[in-house]
Amino acid sequence: MPIICRKKPMPKPFLILQLRPETEAADDEYAAILRKGGLTAEETLRIRLDQSPLPADLRLDDFAGIIVGGGPGCVSDAPEQKSEVEARIEAAVMSLMPEVTTRDFPFLGCCYGIGILGKHLGGDVSKAAFSEPVGTSDCEITPDGQGEPLLEGVPEQFQAFVGHKEAMQSLPDGCTHLVSSPTCPYQMVRHGQNVYATQFHPEADGDGFKTRILIYKHQGYFPPEAAEELIEMCAAADVHAPEIVLRNFVDRYRA
Repeated sequence: MPIICRKKPMPKPFLILQLRPETEAADDEYAAILRKGGLTAEETLRIRLDQSPLPADLRLDDFAGIIVGGGPGCVSDAPEQKSEVEARIEAAVMSLMPEVTTRDFPFLGCCYGIGILGKHLGGDVSKAAFSEPVGTSDCEITPDGQGEPLLEGVPEQFQAFVGHKEAMQSLPDGCTHLVSSPTCPYQMVRHGQNVYATQFHPEADGDGFKTRILIYKHQGYFPPEAAEELIEMCAAADVHAPEIVLRNFVDRYRA
């Protein structure tokens, strides 16, 4: 009787959507997502939305999950304040959100991603309060975050890198509040069971933030003359826990 060998199906890749129009920042972020998430480039489909539109035939079923990186845009800005690139990037990510939330499809939005999720859900995302300068934030797992799979192995209190102008002002309907901080209450939320967003950067470390500080020093996140002091502060910060969130997301949904 002949022996039939069946090849294992190829694992589904993670869709990595990047929003940064600066190549150095985008490349550094992508490398960090691979490194901290325990991924290889072959396990991802990377799309820089500043350069390429979403494929017309894109199907969520072809992916293990979606990871959205950060970016300099703000969803709460008026349309006339957004550049053509910012508007196009936002529209591309927003176009996926109805299917993502309806299907409860694995999604991790980092920084900009929490604004995208909040806006899609009709929540209040604005610059009214809770912006955080570039640096670290003292985060704490909420009671509802206890036992959360993506927070397994994360200490109850931890530091994370942040830097954002807008924030969720309240918790949108259907969301669970997972992580808070004194300066920004909504540091991590979950919609349904599989759609996540963080205000902090789970992929970031001191070297990565140094790159971003130098690139974005004239974009209103901090006084330009404070750049070197911020770089020294980030280099000295003890930030390790947030990357566990990213690794847990990959491990949980890797096909």
